[in-house]
Amino acid sequence: MRNFFTTKHLLASSFVFTACFLNSAQAFEGIGRPATQAEIKAWDIDVRPDFKGLPKGKGSVQMGQNVWDTNCASCHGTFGESNEVFTPIVGGTTDADVKKGKVSALADNSMPQRSTLMKVSQVSTLWDYINRAMPWQAPKSLKTDEVYAVVAYILNLGGVVQDDFVLSNENIAEVQARLPNRNGVTLKHGMWLPSGKPDLQEKRCMSNCKPLPVTSVLPDYALDAHGNIADQNRLVGPVRGMVTVKK
Repeated sequence: MRNFFTTKHLLASSFVFTACFLNSAQAFEGIGRPATQAEIKAWDIDVRPDFKGLPKGKGSVQMGQNVWDTNCASCHGTFGESNEVFTPIVGGTTDADVKKGKVSALADNSMPQRSTLMKVSQVSTLWDYINRAMPWQAPKSLKTDEVYAVVAYILNLGGVVQDDFVLSNENIAEVQARLPNRNGVTLKHGMWLPSGKPDLQEKRCMSNCKPLPVTSVLPDYALDAHGNIADQNRLVGPVRGMVTVKK
C-alpha cells in the first residue's frame, strides 16, 4: 500500500485537478471584482521603520494619559506596569540606555520580566501595533492623534520624552534616535542575509534525538511573582504553564 501511488498516478491526479480547476474558473466567470482604492486604503495601514505609511497627526503626553486611562490602563496598568495577565509595557530601561541605544538589563538579566520598551527597537512598531490592534476590545477605534498621544505617553513613562512633549509625524524620527534599545538588534544573520549564518546551529535530528536543554528559565526569586502559572493557562491547546509556586 505504501507504493500504491506511483509517479504516473500522481501526474494523472494533478492533470485531473488542473482540468477541474480550469473548468470551475470558467464556470464561475464574473465572480468577484477588483478592489476599489478605498478598500485598498483601508487595508494599507502599515507603518515601516523608515516611517513610510505614517499618517499626519500629533498627540501630547497629557492627551495620551487621558486616552490611556480610558482605554489601556485596565489591561496594562496606570503606568504601564501591567496587571496579572499582560507583561509590562514600561520598565527596565535607564537614562544610560536612552543615550547609548542598548538596554543593559537585557544583557545582565537584572530584570526578571522584560518589558516592551526594553525590547522594541523601532518606535514605528509601537505606533503600528497600537494603531491596528488596540484597544483589545475595539481595535482600530483610536483616532490618529490618539495613537500619537498614547505612544508619547509610553515614551514619557520610559523617560524617553519630557512631560510636555508632543509627538508628531514631523518629529518621530528624532524620538527614534532616543529609543532605549534602538541599537539592541542585529540584522546580520541568516534570517535577513542569505549569506549569513542561521540562527540555530544544531544539527537536524530525526530519530533517537537528545532532549534539548532548557535555555530560558525564571530565576527562583521571581517564580511566584504572579502565582502559579500552571493554573492560569487554558486547558486546551499545546501550551502548558510552568509550576511556579514554591513547594
